[in-house]
Amino acid sequence: MATAIPAPASATKNYMITQLDTVPAVPCPCGHSRRGFATPDNPLATIHLVDISIDARTHYHKRMTEIYLVLEGEGFMELDGERIPARPMMSIFIKPGCRHRLVGKFRIVNVAIPAFDPHDEWFD
Repeated sequence: MATAIPAPASATKNYMITQLDTVPAVPCPCGHSRRGFATPDNPLATIHLVDISIDARTHYHKRMTEIYLVLEGEGFMELDGERIPARPMMSIFIKPGCRHRLVGKFRIVNVAIPAFDPHDEWFD
C-alpha cells in the first residue's frame, strides 16, 4: 500500500509528501486509519489520520511508540487501565507496552515510531 507521493523515477528526493485525506482508509483496532508514508522502504515513522469508533479495542505494541493528537471529539483515553478525559488538541505519548484505547468518537493524528507494523499489535 503506497501512501506517499513518489518522487520522479529519475530523481532521488530527501523528502516524502502524503495527502492524508486521500489515502485509502483501512480497518484497525481503533476504527479506520489512513496511513501516510507506510511504504516498504520506510522503517522510520508513519503518520495516520484515524477515525476512532466507540468500540475501539484495547491493544498495545511491543516495539512501537505512538503519539496521538486529538483533532475532534471528546471522551476518555484509557492508558494501562486509567481513564483520562480527552478533548481536542490533547496530545498523548504512548510508550511500548502501554495498553491503550480511546473511548468515544474521535478523529486523531497518530505518529508511529518506528513505522507502523501490523505484526506489532497485541491484544490480551
